[in-house]
Amino acid sequence: MRSDADCRRLIGALKKPIYRGLFTLIYAYGLRISEATKLPVAAVASDSMTLRVIGKGNKERILPLTESILQMLREVWKTHRSGQWLFPRAQSVAPMYYEAARRAFVRARSECGFDDNFRPHSLRHSFATHMLERGVDIRIIQILLGHSRIRSTELYTHLTEPLRNDLRKLLGGTTDGLFEGRRPTHG
Repeated sequence: MRSDADCRRLIGALKKPIYRGLFTLIYAYGLRISEATKLPVAAVASDSMTLRVIGKGNKERILPLTESILQMLREVWKTHRSGQWLFPRAQSVAPMYYEAARRAFVRARSECGFDDNFRPHSLRHSFATHMLERGVDIRIIQILLGHSRIRSTELYTHLTEPLRNDLRKLLGGTTDGLFEGRRPTHG
């Protein structure tokens, strides 16, 4: 898991708008790189503000688009004007190669001085962890990630430092004075 600042810094280091847009979308929605690279233009429904993603096992999920992501996708589209793909190869006739996206990620990671443990999938992992830290229910995160089983999503529930601190405060409120048999004096 990487901090939001690290994820944003890496995305900002991507020079080409098509790669910056791709990894922005991956981080914004917790997509797998394979899901994002194969998104057709038709996946974006600006009238209903949704994004249709086909995930593992050919399972479809409909994600809510934010205005800022829709605007970003439009800006990226203007750089290539592919009628079929959101993130096309240079010739615009097929979706972006996974390997081309990975290479762009590695270049940006190097430029930022991050270690090799920061991988494209780290953005998905960070998305899920940051959602948990913001109090989003794990079942909602499960839907957003496209997991069929909650056990897959539970991998992201490890205790991060902010969660540990929040839990410590919560537990302090219920455990203070317990041994002495008195009620805590604070809220």
